[in-house]
Amino acid sequence: MNEIASDNSVLHPMIAEIKDVIDKAKAHIAHQVNSELLYAYWNIGRIMVENEQSQPERADYGKQTIRELSKVLTRELGKGFSVSNLQFMRRFYLTYRIQQTVSVKLSWSHYCELLSISDPDKRSFYEKEAINANWSVRELKRQIDSSLFERLLLSRGDANKEQVLALALKGNEIAEPADIIRDPYVFEFLGLPEDKPVMESDLERALVQQIERFLLELGRGFMFVGTQQRVTINNTHYYVDMVFYNKILRAYVLIELKTTKLTPEAAGQVNMYLNYYAREVNDEDDNPPIGIILCTEKDGITAEYALGGLSNNVFASRYVLYMPNKEQLIAQVEAVMRKWHEEK
Repeated sequence: MNEIASDNSVLHPMIAEIKDVIDKAKAHIAHQVNSELLYAYWNIGRIMVENEQSQPERADYGKQTIRELSKVLTRELGKGFSVSNLQFMRRFYLTYRIQQTVSVKLSWSHYCELLSISDPDKRSFYEKEAINANWSVRELKRQIDSSLFERLLLSRGDANKEQVLALALKGNEIAEPADIIRDPYVFEFLGLPEDKPVMESDLERALVQQIERFLLELGRGFMFVGTQQRVTINNTHYYVDMVFYNKILRAYVLIELKTTKLTPEAAGQVNMYLNYYAREVNDEDDNPPIGIILCTEKDGITAEYALGGLSNNVFASRYVLYMPNKEQLIAQVEAVMRKWHEEK
C-alpha cells in the first residue's frame, strides 16, 4: 500500500503537467480553426461580391445566385451554407473590406451578431467590448439586447459626438470612477416579478445567487468581495450591502441597494461608509473607494442636492427588472444628440 501511495505522489505532478500541455494544445487548435474559418468566410464573401459586381443586373443576379449557390454548396460540402449564412458572409466582406481588421479573438457566431447592427459606431463599440471583456456569444447578445451602448451614453449626462466616437474606437475605457456607471442597470436575469414589491434582502440574495451575471452587468474589472460587510463606528455596527473591488481602477466599490427612490439619507449613509473604507480598509496603493446607490427611481433635482458637494465618489443609478425598451433608449440618445448639435 505504501508503494502505491508513493507511486501516486510521483504521478500527480506529471499528470497535472500533461493535462496542462493537452489543454494548451486544444486551445491552440481551436484558435487556429477559428482563424481559418473566418478567413474562409471572408473570402467566400469576397468571391460573391466580386462576381456580383461583374454582372449588369446586380440585384436580381445576387438573389438568384445566392439561392443556387446555397443548394450546390450544401449538396457538395454539407451544412453551413444556408442562404442566410451566405448573406452574412457577403455582408462580412462588405463590412470588413480589409481582412486584417477582422479579429480572430471573436468567432463567426460573434460576427453574425455584430453584423445585425446597422450603425457602424454602435457595431464597433460592441466589437471592441466583446474583445476587451472576452464576452461569449450569449453575453454579447444580452448586452446588445439590453442596449448597453445607449445606456453608457445616457449615464454620462449630455452625450456628444466625441463620446460616441470614443466608445466606437476604444470601447468603454475605464479611467475614472464615472466610467463604470451605467443607468439603468438591467437585472432581468433575476427573474423577479415586476409588479410585486421586493425587499432589499431578497434583491441582495438574488444578486448573490446570480453573481456571475451581476458581474457581467457591472462591467469589466469587478471582483466580488462579499455582502453585509461590517462597518463599526463608535461601537455601533453598520453593514454595507455589497462590496466589490475594481482592479482596473484599483478601488473598492460599495453598493447600497434600495427598493425605493433615491433619498438624501442613502447618500449620507454611503458617504459615511466611503470615509470608513478610505481610512480603515484601503491599502496604500488603493485609490479612494467608490459608492453606488442602486434605486428604483431618481430625479435630477434630488440627485443634485443629495450627491452634490461630496468629496467622495458617490453615484446613484436606477435598476430595472426587465429589458429596457430599446427604441425608447435610442430615441433618448438621438434627442440628446440633436440638442448637442443645435447648441453647437
